[in-house]
Amino acid sequence: MKHANPINITQIDHVVIRVKDLETMITFYRDVLGCRLERGPGKSGLAQLRAGLSLIDLVDASGPLGRQGGAHPDPDAPNMDHVCFQVQPWQTDAIKEHLAQYDIDVGEMAQRYGASGVGPSIYLRDPEGNAVELKG
Repeated sequence: MKHANPINITQIDHVVIRVKDLETMITFYRDVLGCRLERGPGKSGLAQLRAGLSLIDLVDASGPLGRQGGAHPDPDAPNMDHVCFQVQPWQTDAIKEHLAQYDIDVGEMAQRYGASGVGPSIYLRDPEGNAVELKG
C-alpha cells in the first residue's frame, strides 16, 4: 500500500551561493536586484538577503561556513546554472534602464516557462558569473 507523501513543498525557502567577494555580492543583490540585507554577514561569513518570501544566502567561500564547501567558486564553472526571481509588476523598459545604470549586460527578453507559467524574462550575471533570470 502506497502512503501519501507528507512532503508538500510550497515555495523555495532559500538559495545558498558560495562567493569570493562577499561585499561586492551583497552590493549587487541589495542595490541592483533590490533585496534587503536581513542578517549578517558577521563572523560566520553568511549574509542573508530577503528576496520576496525567500532568502538568498551569500556565504564567503573563505569563511568558516564557506570552507566546508571546498575550493573557491570558479567563473568558468559557476555554483549553479541559474536562479530565477519572479518580478511583479513586470516593466521591461524600466528594468533594463535600471540595470543599465549599473552597467549590467542583459540578455534578450523572451517568453519563458516557469512556476507561474509563461512570462517575460531576461538573463544577466552577478559579479561572480552566476546566471540570474528575472521573470514576470
